[in-house]
This record gives sequence, structure tokens and C-alpha cells, in this order.
Amino acid sequence: MIDVDVVVLLKQVPDPKEYIRIREDGTLDREKARSIINPCDRSALGAAIEAKEKYGAKITAISMGPLKAEDALREALAMGADEAILISDRRLRGSDTLATSYVLHRAISKLERYDLILCGVETTDGGTGQVGPEVAEYLGIPQITCVEEFKIEGESIEARRTLESKCERLKVRLPTLLTISNGVYLPRNTTFSGIMKAVKGRVQTWSTAFIEADENKVGSAGSPTKIMKVEKVTFHRKRCAIGGADVEAVTANLLDKLVENGISLVEHGNE
Repeated sequence: MIDVDVVVLLKQVPDPKEYIRIREDGTLDREKARSIINPCDRSALGAAIEAKEKYGAKITAISMGPLKAEDALREALAMGADEAILISDRRLRGSDTLATSYVLHRAISKLERYDLILCGVETTDGGTGQVGPEVAEYLGIPQITCVEEFKIEGESIEARRTLESKCERLKVRLPTLLTISNGVYLPRNTTFSGIMKAVKGRVQTWSTAFIEADENKVGSAGSPTKIMKVEKVTFHRKRCAIGGADVEAVTANLLDKLVENGISLVEHGNE
């Protein structure tokens, strides 16, 4: 067994199948939205659990969000995480990726030790792919993005990833941060003993004061990204009947209709 401490970053995101209310300031009303663990972060959790099975790693799950995000952390405990930490504070409202990364790095810095940090490539409610790399930059440690597989060898880690159809194998020293591609590592199913552990387990709640965060770098105050306008877009499907006596006539009428609606048709000849 290898003595390694793994931190997995989880975000609770609104369930895309449910209606999500947007506040007047353009932020999501996360307190009232039905939420799930971000799918890419579930893959990161699966990777952490596999590291625990292979190397005997200790897993600390960390999430930033409202108090209801504790549900995601208890789910992580039920799947195999050893400790759970929630960073929750009213000052964090309106945080963009930079402010979020700052807070997460401050929390990680409070830990006695961390060897490997795992997180998803991106989140469904943002899709920027910025938080993981920004956390690594704040901590001053190496990073590898879009990881599909990794193995720990002593004080280093070797990871494989595919970018633009090309496979890369990279080896860096520990501690390091990896962003895990969606679906490559699957979390384990919860067991009865895991559920009991999650129910009885303690989720620590840390404030911005506890992690000694600069109040000018958190929440909307520390977020250079500003929402200028939010609009609700409604799509209406227009019915279009294409008639014709036979297949050739229907095809001709369809092509005419496409041209009428501004769709250019290009004819490719034989060369």
C-alpha cells in the first residue's frame, strides 16, 4: 500500500431535469433547486475510491455551497469517502470560477496533508473547465486535465489523456491535481454499511473566517465575472407541411422551402 491522501472536490449542481429559478441578480437560486452531484465530479469521486482500493488512500471530500450541499457530501461518505468538509458562508454568494478556486485552495491549505487532488473536468451549470486548473495555480502544484487513467508510482503519478484524438502520457511529481473526464471512473454503489456511515458521519462546516479567506476575494466582491443581463429564451416549433405527388416532387418542394428560409444549398459535382 502507498501512503497517500486524496482530496476530491465535489459540486452540487441543479438537476437539469427540474425547473431552476434565477434571481434578479442573475444567479441561480440554489437553495430551492433540486440538486445532484455534478456528473464529472462523480467520475472524480469514482477515481478517488479506486485509488483507495488500490493504494489504501484516505479520501477527503470538499464542497463549497449552501448548507443543503451537505447532502452531496453524505452521499460521498456513503460511497467510500473518509471525511467530508463543506465550505458554506453567505459571503460566498455570487462567486465565479476565480473566487470559487480561491476559496477551495484556502480550504485545502488548511488540511494537514494532501498528495492528490481530483475534480471533474467541468460542471453542468458552468461548463468553463476553469476551477480545477485555477486551484492548482493557487496552490502552486502541477496539474493534468482531461485524465482518463492514472497510476501512482512512489512520489510521482503517471496519467493518460486524449486530446484532439491524440493520446498523451504525462508523469508529474506529487502533490498534483487531476481533472477527470466524465464517465471514465464510475462511483461505487452505496451499501447499507456505507449509508449508516454517512448518517452517523460528521460533515465539517467551515466558514470563510475559518479558512482565513480575504473577504475581497470571495463572493461577488472577488468575482471579476459580472452578469450583465439574463433573459428567458422560449423556442417555438413551426409546423411545415411538405406535399407532393411522389418522392421527387416532395424532395423538390422541400428544397424550395429550405431556400425560402435562408438555407443555402451547395451542389457538389464529380471531380
